[in-house]
Amino acid sequence: MIDDRTRAGRDATPLVIGIGNDFRQDDGAGLVVARQLRSRARGRLRVIEHGGDGTSLLDAWNGAGLVVLVDAVRSGSAPGTIHYLDVRAAGLLSGPASWTSSHALGVADAVKLAARMHCLPPALLMYGIEGRRFGLGPGLSPEVKAAAEAVVERLLQSVP
Repeated sequence: MIDDRTRAGRDATPLVIGIGNDFRQDDGAGLVVARQLRSRARGRLRVIEHGGDGTSLLDAWNGAGLVVLVDAVRSGSAPGTIHYLDVRAAGLLSGPASWTSSHALGVADAVKLAARMHCLPPALLMYGIEGRRFGLGPGLSPEVKAAAEAVVERLLQSVP
């Protein structure tokens, strides 16, 4: 999963960006992952909490060799399903953006914009946690909370 895929001049510490909104229920999953990692990774990972604005993602990952995005998604899978993909290898860098997002310029749009501007990180991975509820209010559904904890464990196990 996480390996040393950095280029000269890039930060070798993997960067995890937890994306979401604490006040949109399961949309806060990426933020929960980021907070848990920050308290447990002890310098093995750089961790950022991010509201999901696509254009500022480009600034957030600037200079990083390996970036892992964690966000809530809606694909029709069962709530709590964990989707994992290597964004560069998945063929998502061309064509129209298709990932559903609650953000004005979403993650898919940011990735495609960064590809066109030649400012993607050398390695870009994503964990999407299938949400159940995206209404107003705090708190994750039980399935999403369990999936967030599983993503934290996977990330901690994948870095030395």
